Amino acid sequence: MAADGVAPARGPIAWMIGACARHPGITLLFVAASAAWGVWSVQHVPLDAIPDLSDVQVIVYTEWPGRSAQLIEDQITYPISSKLLAAPGVRAVRGQSFFGLSFVYAIFDDGTDLYWARSRVLEYMSGVQGQLPSGVVPVIGPDATGVGWVFEYALVDRSGALDLAQLRSLQDWNLRYALASIPGVAEVASLGGWVRQYQIQLDPARLAALEVSTMQVIEAVRASNEDSGGRVLELASHEYVVRGRGYVKNVDDLRKIVLRAGEGAAVTVGDVGVVTLGPDMRRGIAELDGQGEVVGGIVVMRYGQNALAVIDAVKQRLEELKAGLPAGVEIVPTYDRSELIRKATSTLRRALIEELAIVSLVIFVFLLHARSALIPILTIPVGVVLAFVPMFYQGITANIMSLGGIAVAIGAMVDASIILVENVHKRLEDWEHAGPRQPSGVIGPAARRDVVIAAMQEVGPSVFFALLVITVSFLPIFTLHETAGRLFKPLAFTKTYAMGFAALLSVTLTPALAAIAIRGHIRGEMQNPVSRVLIGLYSPVVRWVVRHRVP
Repeated sequence: MAADGVAPARGPIAWMIGACARHPGITLLFVAASAAWGVWSVQHVPLDAIPDLSDVQVIVYTEWPGRSAQLIEDQITYPISSKLLAAPGVRAVRGQSFFGLSFVYAIFDDGTDLYWARSRVLEYMSGVQGQLPSGVVPVIGPDATGVGWVFEYALVDRSGALDLAQLRSLQDWNLRYALASIPGVAEVASLGGWVRQYQIQLDPARLAALEVSTMQVIEAVRASNEDSGGRVLELASHEYVVRGRGYVKNVDDLRKIVLRAGEGAAVTVGDVGVVTLGPDMRRGIAELDGQGEVVGGIVVMRYGQNALAVIDAVKQRLEELKAGLPAGVEIVPTYDRSELIRKATSTLRRALIEELAIVSLVIFVFLLHARSALIPILTIPVGVVLAFVPMFYQGITANIMSLGGIAVAIGAMVDASIILVENVHKRLEDWEHAGPRQPSGVIGPAARRDVVIAAMQEVGPSVFFALLVITVSFLPIFTLHETAGRLFKPLAFTKTYAMGFAALLSVTLTPALAAIAIRGHIRGEMQNPVSRVLIGLYSPVVRWVVRHRVP
């Protein structure tokens, strides 16, 4: 029998409560180490505004310039789509054909690893290559998802010294490569402006007069724009590497390409057409604030990365690149998700702090014992940081839904600890009223500790399993699939983790803290003015219900 006459409970939970209460130092050391692990996880968990709701998909992009959409559909989109239908794990295949472009979307089952899916697509694309037109090479899109678009900027020349073609060249050959090297960036897409290209405008009359075909011009230009290697020539004990240099560097080089040589003067490209430096065909423009066209860049984040860390790295790199930009050129951010991420996490952080403060105040008001109130209050932050450990290793981002799950759980996380502390107060009150003596009749701290442990063992197993029942209350949410599952599962996971750790702390941390903190005289229930008022209000109601109960 315990010192207060209550038989100690049996079972593993009761044994754990007793062990933690009798060895509080070891228990607190273990909890502190676990909390440090949780703090590390909080600092390294990926941050984003919302969960990633996109499907697991791989995009196959194919370019065949100058062909109609129907021809693209028949010779590229259809062969690729029909081949990918047989790939393992593919749920649906969607194809889109445009003028000169083909897009095929292979959508995989939920839970499929993205990189495994990309490997399967590459494997099946090797088998369809022989069915495609000569020179057509399909490529797969970046390893990103639908929410990977995290940052966008525009290049603006306030001085007017650079035209759109020069700004596009600056974006394509300087900024894009500098940003693509940042860890976590999957792609930097350029838009707007004009892409420079060499253009040869052939004259049909000249071609007919000089008996030159269009294919001869194409083959001559292709063959002339390359270097060729030679052997090593040894002269005077020195080796000289012989090579032919033939890369086109300017418009004049293209004009001088020989199409036909024979009797009389050679026929060159300049004899059959006009060679100029002009813009490539484009299908859209980029415009900023109604002030005219600009050149822009879109930063796409790699799958599974920390969106906030990637955006901060991109902005830091852009600040470094500003010093090397031409005079008058500015980088204007047009979309920055970091503001939304910080506002979302700040709102939930404030809500968590407010809930913690309110719960702490209510606990203190009803216990009117600072050290006892501190026991359930400490359970909240420790349980919250521990919930981030499985979040980090599961790859769940800290977003408005996952943090919302923790906010939902805070109110119930302290229930078990409060019940344990309340029962300890009640048993200590009875023990002090009866006389705080050990069975031998000697007054001592050992008897008080036995009363505390027996009181917690009396209700600990019941509240532990009751909290576990509340923990699995979100079990139906785990049966959701596709978009609904991707939206609500983070909330269910974090709420379950927080409640699970709260249940574990109620039988480990709470007994250890109770053995240390609950000392001195304990006020009785009727000594608390709040309790007296509430008892005075509901006691008549209870008596009336008992007297008028239905037989």
